[in-house]
Order: sequence, then C-alpha cells, then structure tokens
Amino acid sequence: MKKMCCEVLEVMAEGLGIVEKNALSKAIGGEKSDSCFRLNHYPAAATREAAEEKMLVGFGEHTDPQIISVLRSNNTSGLQICLSDGSWVSIPPDPSSFFISVGDSLQVMTNGRFKSVKHRVLAESKKSRVSMIYFGGAALSEKIAPLKSLMSKDEESLYKEFTWLEYKNAAYKSRLSDNRLSLFEK
Repeated sequence: MKKMCCEVLEVMAEGLGIVEKNALSKAIGGEKSDSCFRLNHYPAAATREAAEEKMLVGFGEHTDPQIISVLRSNNTSGLQICLSDGSWVSIPPDPSSFFISVGDSLQVMTNGRFKSVKHRVLAESKKSRVSMIYFGGAALSEKIAPLKSLMSKDEESLYKEFTWLEYKNAAYKSRLSDNRLSLFEK
C-alpha cells in the first residue's frame, strides 16, 4: 500500500510540474512515516427503509488529516462525498478498485491545488460493509508546508507551517466534522 501511495504521489507531482519526482512521496516513504492501516466494519441496516429514515451514520462527515488515503471495500454502498454545493453523492461500490483520497496534509503541501474531500459512510444497505483504508502519513516530526518548488515568486502560502504531530494533536482535539485546517490557515 505504501508503494502504491508513493507511486500515486509521484504521478501527482509530475502532473503539477514538480521536477523532483519524490517531492510529495518522500514524506510517507520513510521508515518513520506515521502511516497506518485500518479495517472498518459497518453492520447492515435492519431494513433499507430504516436506513433511509434514520440516515444511519456509519462514520460521520470528515476529511482525512494525512497526506493520502487509499480505500478498498466489499461490494456494498455507503461511502459518500460532499460536493462544493454541500450536497452528498454516493460513490458506487467496486470491490476490484481502489478509492484514493487527498488528505489535509497534501492540500497544504500543494497550497490548495489539491483539496481534501469531505466524506462519510452511511449504513444504508441490508448487507454489512467492510472497508480497508491505508492512511499515508508523514513522520511525526515532518514539517508540513506548501512546497517551495510549487510556489511562484509572488504566490503566498495559504497555511502556516506545522509538524505532522502538531496537526495530528489538533485533529484529535477537535470534532470529526470540524474544518481542522482552519487552525493553520494564514
């Protein structure tokens, strides 16, 4: 999973025109990276009507604080992303594909060129949902800031520099749905 994340980040760096191939991936490629793998199980809703009526939340709305997240799930719906107008869209399940999500840290590293996506999981199916997520995080002491190689001369950073540990601590002290990046905006 780490190797795949690094390859995706290297393609993203290339797409941004960054000369240094590993400018984004080196943050998660090292032995001290604070990456983790999580398995989630969302029990089935008793009935579809019950799920629709109660909008049973399996995991509330949030953005991932890490650099990148890679998710794979069984053939069960539930994952939704929030569009810029505030509406929610279901992501069709595909057990043979990976869903890759930009995290808050990558949003900062790209100075907002890539945005972390707000998402949630609803228990909206009569079948239980299982998902596996790899969260690619930097080393705890890694400084997170917009890449200088990405910034033009007159472009200003949208974010204050922070370490991954500082951001992680701030994220865990906030509510899941909070905009945690607002604490580090300039």
